[in-house]
Amino acid sequence: MSNPDALNRSPVGWIGIGKMGNPMSRRVLAAGFAVTVFDPDIANRATVVAEGAVPAHDLASLVDAAEAVFLTIPNDEVLRAIVCGPEGLASRVGPRHVVVEMSTVSPRVSAEVAAALAPTGAAYLRAPVSGSTATAAAGALAVLLSGPREAFDRVLPVLVTFSQRQTWLGIGEEARYLKLVLNTLVGATSALLAEALTLGAKGNLSVAQMLEAIGGSAVASPLIAYKRDMLVNRRFDAAFTVTQMMKDFDLILGAARDDHVPMFLTALIRQQYESAHAVGEAEQDFFVLYEQYQRLAGTSGS
Repeated sequence: MSNPDALNRSPVGWIGIGKMGNPMSRRVLAAGFAVTVFDPDIANRATVVAEGAVPAHDLASLVDAAEAVFLTIPNDEVLRAIVCGPEGLASRVGPRHVVVEMSTVSPRVSAEVAAALAPTGAAYLRAPVSGSTATAAAGALAVLLSGPREAFDRVLPVLVTFSQRQTWLGIGEEARYLKLVLNTLVGATSALLAEALTLGAKGNLSVAQMLEAIGGSAVASPLIAYKRDMLVNRRFDAAFTVTQMMKDFDLILGAARDDHVPMFLTALIRQQYESAHAVGEAEQDFFVLYEQYQRLAGTSGS
């Protein structure tokens, strides 16, 4: 897998050089792959191009240059347009290509993309990632994958440049569902922890005391540890915004609606994020729900 000649045989195309696409594609470049990038925003792709990536001015030229085409894009609508639009990937790719879509999108639109790509002969991998921009830059993401196993094996040398774990889950939309499962728990953690900390504050406990105890208990989690300083200092500079979490919860509840899965708590927490958005906290980190609970309990100055 680490043979440089093998790396050179698999030129990579990358669509979407934003917050996640930038550090991920830069690690692919640093590993010795030839990378062609496409992003309508020149500023987004400037750093990667400066490090040796080749800019593509349209999807056709990117597809011509690449065998593995990676996508890190914002939402369902952009994905549908890039793949299924009049000049989209479905009219460009062929049997030599693997399309690796790494965003958090709905299982329903992902299935539409699979159907659009099927007649082309290109392999389609669903490959959402778990982690932050910092873990992407460190090459420490986790990738959830579903689709043809042989396509997974083919792009694994690329995946290992920016991820520590790669988990193949099946041949359909399994990776999409698991990503939504994880995001349900992540988004709910903010609400439940905020509620618990607010109760403790009424009992004259400090946030630092409570988080230290939580960190040594059966309910300790890397996520809570990661957010510790944010909660203690009550500074909610965003790693992942309220707006972004609202989008993810809409995907979760949309999938639940499509599959007739009752999700009472998730629907309630979605409204808590809506409330945070309404009071001007849309671009704060999603753990700002702590501030919401403090206000409701009358302890916002504590």
